[in-house]
Amino acid sequence: MKLFHIEGNTLSLSLYTDVANSKELLDLMQAGTIEPEVAFLNASLIPDAFPVLVAAHKALVAKNRESLTTRTLHSELVYNYSGSKHITESFKRCGISESTTYVLVARFDASEDEMKAIEKLIKGGKEIDLDELQARANQAQIQKHYKISGLELGISSVAEAIVNRIAARDAL
Repeated sequence: MKLFHIEGNTLSLSLYTDVANSKELLDLMQAGTIEPEVAFLNASLIPDAFPVLVAAHKALVAKNRESLTTRTLHSELVYNYSGSKHITESFKRCGISESTTYVLVARFDASEDEMKAIEKLIKGGKEIDLDELQARANQAQIQKHYKISGLELGISSVAEAIVNRIAARDAL
């Protein structure tokens, strides 16, 4: 787990591989009964922690302005990471699915007990270092999802291209 400070809040990120109960986690999230509240992201679409931090900052700004697009701060994080204006599509693409085994877990202002509870929710998963994100990212899938061209990659990284889309979504 790694802790980041954003605008007076904290964001805890944990990366898991070989998660065996994604369907159960997805069902709990969709029912709104997951405790503690958390964001589960498809880690294969995440080349670096920085775009997640940008999406988290955007979610916190929306919360402070009382203008969340989704129901919760954690779902807003997934929505913002997707770069799409369609909520359902955002969750399908960037959230977990029934078959996801590689998961990034995000929790705002988590206590130590909450992080232990989250760890217990994940069955069969092994926590790995966040530095693994870049090596394990599915570059082809990321480029397709975010429509990143080879020309764009000549002047920026994949993470920078994602950040640009997160930042510009509301302006388009």
